[in-house]
Amino acid sequence: MRVRSLRRDLVLGLGLGLTALWVLAMLGASVIVREEMGEVYDSLLEETADRILPLALQSGAQDLPAEAEVLLTWVLRDAGSIVRRSGDAEDAVFATPAPEGFSTIDDHRHFVRTDGSRSLDVASPLEERREAGRGILLSLLVPALVLLPLSLLGIAWFTGRSFQSVTALSAEVAARAPEDLHPLTTPDLKAEMLPIRDAVNRLMGTLDTALEAERAFSANAAHELRTPIAATLAHVQRLLAEADGPLRDRAVTVEAELKRVARLMEKLLQLARAENVPGPSHAIDAVPILRMVADDLRLPLTGPEALPVRMDPDALAILTRNLAENAARHGHEPRITLSEAGRLTVVNAGPIVAPERLPLLTRRFERAGARSQGSGLGLAIVAAICRNHDLTLHLASPAPGQRDGFEAQVDLLVASARERS
Repeated sequence: MRVRSLRRDLVLGLGLGLTALWVLAMLGASVIVREEMGEVYDSLLEETADRILPLALQSGAQDLPAEAEVLLTWVLRDAGSIVRRSGDAEDAVFATPAPEGFSTIDDHRHFVRTDGSRSLDVASPLEERREAGRGILLSLLVPALVLLPLSLLGIAWFTGRSFQSVTALSAEVAARAPEDLHPLTTPDLKAEMLPIRDAVNRLMGTLDTALEAERAFSANAAHELRTPIAATLAHVQRLLAEADGPLRDRAVTVEAELKRVARLMEKLLQLARAENVPGPSHAIDAVPILRMVADDLRLPLTGPEALPVRMDPDALAILTRNLAENAARHGHEPRITLSEAGRLTVVNAGPIVAPERLPLLTRRFERAGARSQGSGLGLAIVAAICRNHDLTLHLASPAPGQRDGFEAQVDLLVASARERS
């Protein structure tokens, strides 16, 4: 579905509305001008008749010359017959006697004034009126054609200027990372936009409080449970040393479950740490940290002797360990590779993960295999660290260049030469 632009709709609506008003105004003006000009011309006809009739009745008056350019022509009738006329009066115009007063015959307007048996018929062509009307309408239309585009440009400019605060608010919201729940601070918002910003801030505040409470509960619960779990595990291991038969088998099962719960508590603590760890502040050498993780898990590490990156060292260690543990737990032949460009790759051989499940693996407690194969938090921890450090996590299965397996890639931020010094 196509998304409509409020700014575009306002510009088009105001522009079309203004254009329609201009057109209606021009049509109204043309009607009024036509009526007013008709009255002016009719008044001229009547006034001319009143002035010419006494002169035309005088026997010594001379006719107007035929070459004179006048808008009015006249004839004097006596008992219906034309006895005198203006110099340019045409027979076709006065072929039909007009009635007393004003009338329109063919393309001429007539006014007849009667004095006894004689009548004066004064006529003017309607084309003259139409031409004058067109001239006046054109004098109104030309400025309108100039002002209308300027008005439309003014509407577009003013609308765009008025929407600057809305655009700024939209840009601030769009630029926010999903985990950034700080209040919006867009300045100079209009009164209509303030309730929206305040409502969004209240919503984000509520979400931030809820998420913070959830993280605090997870971290505190995991931290508080470590001691009793460790104590319980110690008692179970002592029981294993003393028991035999079915009781020992049950003790072995309890020991395995307690170890799984202990790992889960450790992952919850790591997740809380990953979601609150600060972003990159200074350059560190990534190679010693990767080598420590690789040696601890007895995995091969390939890469340069040193590579400064912009990342929190604890976050890098947690990220690498979770990727390596995930590769070792769900496959075989895991290996870690670091390129000169800062690409950290952890790849293993093993079962293929369905493409539709790859985007789901970074969710909390999402497992690609059975329940006993992991906590479902490893890749969620990695994804949280990547978000906080503006890193990109790529997952692929089968691994590129292999028929099976799984590959996870993270492009670390390599420190510049200035940051290394």
